[in-house]
Amino acid sequence: MNAAIHTEKLIRRFGRTTAVDSVDLDVPQGAVYALVGANGAGKTTLIKLLMNIHRPTSGRAEVLGIGSHLLAGKAFTQIGYVSENQEMPEWMTVGALLDYYRPFYPQWDRGLEQELVRQFGLPLDRKLKHLSRGQRMKASFASSLAYRPPLIVLDEPFSGLDPLVRDELIEGLLERATETTIFLSSHDLAEIESFSSHVGFLEQGRLLFSEELTELTDRFRDVTVTLGGPSPLPARVPSAWLQAQASDSVVRFVHSGYRQHETERELAQAFPAARDVSFDPMPLRAIFLAIAKSSRNAAPAAAPAPEPRRIEA
Repeated sequence: MNAAIHTEKLIRRFGRTTAVDSVDLDVPQGAVYALVGANGAGKTTLIKLLMNIHRPTSGRAEVLGIGSHLLAGKAFTQIGYVSENQEMPEWMTVGALLDYYRPFYPQWDRGLEQELVRQFGLPLDRKLKHLSRGQRMKASFASSLAYRPPLIVLDEPFSGLDPLVRDELIEGLLERATETTIFLSSHDLAEIESFSSHVGFLEQGRLLFSEELTELTDRFRDVTVTLGGPSPLPARVPSAWLQAQASDSVVRFVHSGYRQHETERELAQAFPAARDVSFDPMPLRAIFLAIAKSSRNAAPAAAPAPEPRRIEA
């Protein structure tokens, strides 16, 4: 599958600070890709590199097959970009804003524009400066979706919004997900878990893993081994066992490379006297917390993914 976004060894430094560190990223066409990381992890800087707002120190990036450093003018008619702190002409009304943007986009769909105005409940005659934060974000979404861009880039789009507004915006996005690629950043795991198809984890400028969300959740299990009596952990705990601990006759850990039959054989060899072994699926938040806690001790992270370290979930 072709990549809507592709980067190779992408680096951006500000003085002695490396904000984006050798990022190799591929976002498949048609994906809903969530770039997750704590505040300050480098998510906004990476997006600004993709949008040609910043130039890379080294490495390269392509967006819709075009080098990011070449993005200008007509190329942006193919990209919908919404930022958490996006500046808007506050003296304009919502209707005037849409009238102003419309001629810049040859593929602007007036019918879709009207549908979005109705769906988001936008007051066309009200000035932007008199809108709530949620209404302003709805106006940004409407003006970015109305020309049906093949790529939508969203930088922390739901930050600070109440749940109702957030759900309305997500619904508006997903209704158009079949015709576009969506790339968004977030520090909130709960808001992306329900609708993202892919997830990447950025930590201190480094992309620690990037994969389909279903693959990520499939390979993590909360494991409980019940034994006949007290038993220590194996002398060499596998690197895929995160937060391994033994208490009385129970051993618990998070398995980050779970494969049903292989893992069952692995545990049968490690604990031949086990009375019971359970493998419980984990929500995304629990997965990231397990990665965070294990990495604070500099423990190797899960195979087969690169080594995660920390996230604030």
